[in-house]
Amino acid sequence: MAGTTAHLLILTPHSSSFPRPNPLFLPSSRPRHLPSAVKSLTLRHRPTPFRPCAQSNQLDGSGSGSKESKGLSWVEPILSFARGNVLPLALISAVTLGLTCPSLGCAVDKYHVSKIGPFGIFVISGLVLRSEEIGAAVEAWPVGLFGLVSILFLTPYFSRAILQIQLQPQEFITGLAIFCCMPTTLSSGVALTQLAGANTALALAMTVISNLLGILIIPFSITKFVASGVGVTLPTKQLFKSLVLTILIPLILGKVLRESFKDVADFVDRNRKLFSGISAFFLSLVPWIQVSKSRSLLLIVKPKVFLVAIGLGALLHLTLLVFNSIAVRSLSIISGGGKSTFSREENANALILVASQKTLPVMVAVIEPLCGAFGESGLLVLPCIATHLIQVIDLYLTVSFNISSSC
Repeated sequence: MAGTTAHLLILTPHSSSFPRPNPLFLPSSRPRHLPSAVKSLTLRHRPTPFRPCAQSNQLDGSGSGSKESKGLSWVEPILSFARGNVLPLALISAVTLGLTCPSLGCAVDKYHVSKIGPFGIFVISGLVLRSEEIGAAVEAWPVGLFGLVSILFLTPYFSRAILQIQLQPQEFITGLAIFCCMPTTLSSGVALTQLAGANTALALAMTVISNLLGILIIPFSITKFVASGVGVTLPTKQLFKSLVLTILIPLILGKVLRESFKDVADFVDRNRKLFSGISAFFLSLVPWIQVSKSRSLLLIVKPKVFLVAIGLGALLHLTLLVFNSIAVRSLSIISGGGKSTFSREENANALILVASQKTLPVMVAVIEPLCGAFGESGLLVLPCIATHLIQVIDLYLTVSFNISSSC
């Protein structure tokens, strides 16, 4: 249901160009004269004709190459799917490993791996951050400004509604309420915006600024919306210090390395998919450790209760989508209709995609230094992992469907 609704909410960009047929593959009734070198090649080997909508590495005939290619034909689709869905697969694998082999996660936790994960994520975020992309978003500053207001000040109000729900264990509800106070995702929002053909520079600017300002705002948001609701006093100074050490410093470190060494910047730009995979690996370390430590408690939870928590996470994602979509359309009408910067599809899509997601690494960085003030960390994180997967997969499917529909 969330994917269908998101498809109706997110605008489909118009395509102004269509692929043109390659003249080299047009049928011809006249024979073409080939160079001698090409003639010699064609005499030695006769290529297999191309078949539409199918790829094959099989050799013509019944040789061993044909048998080998048949045996490996099923591997390529699996690898292609894995390369395109690294983050969801990494998170699912981490949770599965934590549930099936908790002793390994508990042993690794002695080496503070859960703190290495967020640090590595933000170092990579600084390495891949291009300064010129931030400057390109200046033109759409009203849209970006509202996006920041929505992410940091408006959507945290939904945490109060979540806290009214009664569910045991209470950590599930508290974790989703804390999740509402987080900034936007670090990588998936920008990646989905680029895939949708929307304003990537605007999405990147909202992502970077919301996460930097979030270091200052998150402690007060959690104190106002969550801590008072569950009767907990939040150590704001300790939390602020932790966010600076785990978010701001590694982000600056990565950015300084990029700007100081041109070879580093070129290497990162050439291998952005590799660094995206490394970032997904670092992110998966956190839920792996948390789930491993809380496995005994998780087994006590009834499956029906966990399904309810997942449903609440999906409802939260859907609510954010509806809220931001209505807000963008309303602001477009108020600020001049078709001439408004809010009415431009690339700006509206970027805002909806980015402002309707919440980040998991920052939440983990927030609850890690609290030492169980809100309950078991694994129980707090688990429904948020499910919600993170739901929002990424739902928007990915929506954007992919919109692209295929526009072709």
